[in-house]
Amino acid sequence: MNKPTNVQIINQDGRPAFAVIPYEEYVRTFRKAPRIPESGNIPNDVVWLSVDKGYTLARAWREYLGLTQSEVASRMGISQAALSQMESGEKKLRKASLEKLARALDVMVEQLRG
Repeated sequence: MNKPTNVQIINQDGRPAFAVIPYEEYVRTFRKAPRIPESGNIPNDVVWLSVDKGYTLARAWREYLGLTQSEVASRMGISQAALSQMESGEKKLRKASLEKLARALDVMVEQLRG
């Protein structure tokens, strides 16, 4: 059975050379995944969220990684409300909490301290 498609094949010298696909499909297929530097650096997008929007590094990382508070809280074994308080920046996070959060986000503790 032939399935309708929006893909256009462009031939060159009688052979397929290029495939053209709808932009939405391109974005869905080749969307840039968030990158976590192994060097301990903080990506520009995380810094921008922290500086420009005033987010704490904890929230900036979570947003950058495309995670919800519920997802991260579940990974940490805490409530969403507890994570919300951690992200608010009102209190300095204890070392154990910072380590737990870093594991949940799969980043280094240093990347949450800035």
